[in-house]
Parts: sequence; C-alpha cells; structure tokens
Amino acid sequence: MNFTEANSKYQDLEKKSIREILEGINAEDKTVPYAVEKAIPQIEKLVAEIVPRMQMGGRLFYIGAGTSGRLGIVDASECPPTFGVPHDWVIGLIAGGDSAIRKAVEFAEDDTQQAWRDLQAHHINQLDVLVGIAASGRTPYVVGGLQKAQENGVFTACITCNLNTPAAQYADIAIEIIVGPEFITGSTRMKAGTAQKLVLNMISTTTMIQLGRVKGNQMVDMQLANQKLIQRAIRILTTELNISAEEAQNLLQKYGNVRKALESYQKL
Repeated sequence: MNFTEANSKYQDLEKKSIREILEGINAEDKTVPYAVEKAIPQIEKLVAEIVPRMQMGGRLFYIGAGTSGRLGIVDASECPPTFGVPHDWVIGLIAGGDSAIRKAVEFAEDDTQQAWRDLQAHHINQLDVLVGIAASGRTPYVVGGLQKAQENGVFTACITCNLNTPAAQYADIAIEIIVGPEFITGSTRMKAGTAQKLVLNMISTTTMIQLGRVKGNQMVDMQLANQKLIQRAIRILTTELNISAEEAQNLLQKYGNVRKALESYQKL
C-alpha cells in the first residue's frame, strides 16, 4: 500500500473553521513520534555504522528532493555551528542543486543519474555513509543515488514513509516511518516531513554525542557566531567552573571556545 498517497480521513476541508483545521492538523501531528519510536532499532543500527566510519575520516551524506532534500540540508548545515565540526563532515544534497532549496526545480527529481554525479563531485568513498530521504521511497534521484552508491561499496540507508520501496531495495538499512494519510491527501511536507526531521535529529545528534562533541549535556564545541551563543557559553562556564561571568568572558576571549576554556581552567 502507498501510505503517502492514501486519502485523508478528513473531508470537505474548505468548509471547516480555522479552529477545526488547526485541531485536525494537530491531532495528526501527535501520532508522528509514536511512528518514529517503532523505528528506533533501525536508527540505532544506522548510527552504529556511521560513528566508526566517521572516526576513520568518513562523512555522512544526505540526498533528497523537495521537502526531503531541504530537511537533509537543514540537518547538515546545523552540525557545524552546534557541534563545532567541519562543514564537510555532514553534507546535504538536493535534486536541482542549491537553487532548489528556495524554489522547486521542475523534473529535477526524475533524473536517476544526477545524485551520483552530485556525490562524485564530493569524492564519496567507502568510508562514507549515504542516507537517501524520500517520503514515497520512489524518488528517482534518491533511488538512483542509493543504487550507484551501493554498487560502489558505500554503506547506504534510507528514510521513507512507505514499506518495501525501491529506495529500501538499495539501502543496507531501511528506516520506514509509517505515519499514514496526510491531513491534505499526499502533502508529505506535513506528517512525513515531520517524521523525517525527527529521525534526522536523532541520527546527527546521537552521532555527534558518540563522537565526543557534547560534554555532559552541553554544546561545548559550538561556534560562538552570535551574542546569544556567546552568552550561552558564558553560562556554561560560570555553572561548570563556579566562576563569575566576567571571568568566563575572559576565558572565552583567551581560548576561543567552551571546551578549550574548560580544559585549560581545570588544569590550573
């Protein structure tokens, strides 16, 4: 069954009040985390494959089209500021290229060869992991990329919202989140997109914790790119080291980030 195209259980949406529409969307959204929970064993297996590869210099790639591609790019782009990692540790690619992030590129997702060309531009290799993101599990850009990657010895996974899809056929690990019919029939930017975002959060966050990029529950490697993050860093240091805000600020200015400040102070 194609769950992502199943008919919405809500009828005559245009006749509903604003409150009725909002409550209906919210009721459907509440089901998503429970669907994700069922896939935790597969997500665990994937992270267990990613971590040792990244420890040996491998990278994590996401490919997708439309909403799925944008979600992969969002997750990848948030890893450097959050965890202080290089920009090429986690790489998100979207059908149609960067211009497709803001504006849909017609028929870009229908090219079965383009994803592999995009990946080759980054010199993908057998130390890397490729995750294909496609709600339907049938997007040619994603399926073609997974197939070529698998043929070339790259470890592959997929995140879909249907069972036994072409994407899963070329995935060493298939993460299948069955969220059921969307509030608007076929609008996978809704529940399916939410499910994909939750899974991506789990994958990247757990991977970075396992790689030692978090201390306690704090982002000690975050990039101090704005005043909000600088103030957060000061709070971490004042709490962890029991020092004044002024002392914390001086440590940050001297060492440049929270981890170095913590380690240097504790050696004194």
